[in-house]
Amino acid sequence: MYESVLIMFLAAGFIGAAALVVGALLGPKRGNPTKLAAYESGVPASSSARERFPVHFYLVAMLFILFDVETAFFFPLAVAYGVAPQFLFVQAIIFVAILAVGYVYVIRKGVLNWK
Repeated sequence: MYESVLIMFLAAGFIGAAALVVGALLGPKRGNPTKLAAYESGVPASSSARERFPVHFYLVAMLFILFDVETAFFFPLAVAYGVAPQFLFVQAIIFVAILAVGYVYVIRKGVLNWK
């Protein structure tokens, strides 16, 4: 019954291990300071990573995670056909209304405004 899942995990593990081995065998062996420097988002590092960030970045990240996870709750509604469709529709509307209230609150607080 679970043989296909086991085969899938084994295949994924083999592909991952093979990619690491091939990269280690065929990849470049020598690095220079330019290649070994920290590099993120297309911009070279200009200061220490220990500097303080404005709390705005954290608020936007938390809001993204919050709304992203909450929208994942629509998947159970999409597959729950055992209940009347009107009931699911009303539940979805209530859920979107709660999200909209939270979104209006965030907008009024000015969390998404760049200062």
